[in-house]
Amino acid sequence: MIVGVLLAIVIGLLLIRAIVNPLNEAINVANAVASGDLTSRIEVNSTNETGRLLQALRTMNDSLVDLVGKVRMRADQISTVSGEIASGNSDLSQRTEEQTSSLEETASSMEELTSTVKQNTDNARQANQLATGASEVAMKGGAVIGQVVQTMSSINDSSKKIVDIISVIDGIAFQTNILALNAAVEAARAGEQGRGFAVVATEVRTLAQRSAAAAKEIKELISDSVAKVENGTRLVDEAGTTMDEIVNAVKRVTDIMSEISAASREQSSGIEQVNQAVTQMDEVTQQNATLVEQAAAAAESMQEQAQALIHAVSIFRLSGGYSTPTAVKRSNRATAVTKLPNRGPARRRTAVKSEPDVRTLPEQPRKVAAGGGDDNWEEF
Repeated sequence: MIVGVLLAIVIGLLLIRAIVNPLNEAINVANAVASGDLTSRIEVNSTNETGRLLQALRTMNDSLVDLVGKVRMRADQISTVSGEIASGNSDLSQRTEEQTSSLEETASSMEELTSTVKQNTDNARQANQLATGASEVAMKGGAVIGQVVQTMSSINDSSKKIVDIISVIDGIAFQTNILALNAAVEAARAGEQGRGFAVVATEVRTLAQRSAAAAKEIKELISDSVAKVENGTRLVDEAGTTMDEIVNAVKRVTDIMSEISAASREQSSGIEQVNQAVTQMDEVTQQNATLVEQAAAAAESMQEQAQALIHAVSIFRLSGGYSTPTAVKRSNRATAVTKLPNRGPARRRTAVKSEPDVRTLPEQPRKVAAGGGDDNWEEF
């Protein structure tokens, strides 16, 4: 009887131990998971209900380890990538601001150049008008010189005709003088009867001599006048030739000024188009700067979200095979735009690291025991 009671007690204790111990182990695992400890290793030694419960807890713990490890790794990579993107965007923003400043200076210089070219165009147009006026005046002067040349030629011809007439008068006076001389000889032969006729012949001879002397003087004056007229005609011819050269030179200057004026207008139009293009580039660059700032803000926000995710999963403790990710800190960049030397295009930084397989990471399991230590735990 007593032996039966003792045997029943022993069997009851064994049954209680077989049921309570797995339940206590399951409770410890659940408490560890609830506190964020995923380093527990659950040993399943039976296939009954408690064994299946422990197997389910083991599967859940392994899944959580895999999930939290991947989340940590992805969050670390996102934080690293977003930090480098934010850094690159900051550098790009600074370069864009520098380019905007350079384009503004270029636009200002182009405006000054446009104003100068417009002024040169106006000056060239005025010079073209003056050259055209000078060409017209020179052409009128050339026409007047031509008329003077014709007038001098007419005067020269008239002077030659007058010389011919004077020569005729001189010849008549010479013949009259000879006739008067013959009449005087005949009057001398006639004696007293021809004395009156001799007086008349003498007077006629005197008049003929005076006419010859006057004709000679007139001829000399006319000859001198003809010589001077010929000299004047030669000078007027030279002046006409010079005036023709002046007219041709002024015409060439007028043509050149017309070409300069046309080229200045084309240059002004081209510079105006360049100025408009620079202004459009300035506007596009400013828009790019705004977009870069927005992208930088988005990258910074993504980095903050990644840090928040890292902080959220940091309560879970994994085995020593999982390295603690390092938060990426971004250096503060100067916001002021400074003049930099010519730099090459910014190199793109590769931020994504190769992803290790979480399942192949080594584990350092430990058995769940009441009041167990935290020797192998690492916090994220």
